Amino acid sequence: LEIFHFNKGSNKDTSRQVSPQQLVYYRDNWYLDAFCHDKDDLRSFSLDGIKQARKIGSPAVSLPQSALKSAFEETYGIFAGKRTKVARLKFTPFRARWVSTEIWHPEQKSSFDQDGNYLLEIPYGDERELILDILRQGADCEVLSPDTLRLEVVRRLKEALKSYKD
Repeated sequence: LEIFHFNKGSNKDTSRQVSPQQLVYYRDNWYLDAFCHDKDDLRSFSLDGIKQARKIGSPAVSLPQSALKSAFEETYGIFAGKRTKVARLKFTPFRARWVSTEIWHPEQKSSFDQDGNYLLEIPYGDERELILDILRQGADCEVLSPDTLRLEVVRRLKEALKSYKD
């Protein structure tokens, strides 16, 4: 297919030649996982961003389910890619009542410390969605590591505070 897609991240329309692999329903949105011939790699496209699609004469590429699983399920969230880091998060005992029953990633590791804090480790490659999920926890979540993730959360919190000047 050739798809005409609006990329929300770059705020631009793009045209891509893709070989569709699967449809995924994730957090109340549908995504097309496809082999992108232009990028020579797997990509996810939000269906609500696809403005037009047309069949073209080029042969499609079909990948085995194991390749799709490796590309799309190895890291945290909807963004594809290889895991490159592990986030270590600490949730207050109050927030632990909810978060300890959630599955953030199939390969997460978790435990409670002596103070009742919930410690969660999750693999990720792209931090964008992870940061949003951390920020929605407010003061009940602290990033323990890596430092790059912690510093980016701090930066975003400082930016948010600018909107609340007295």
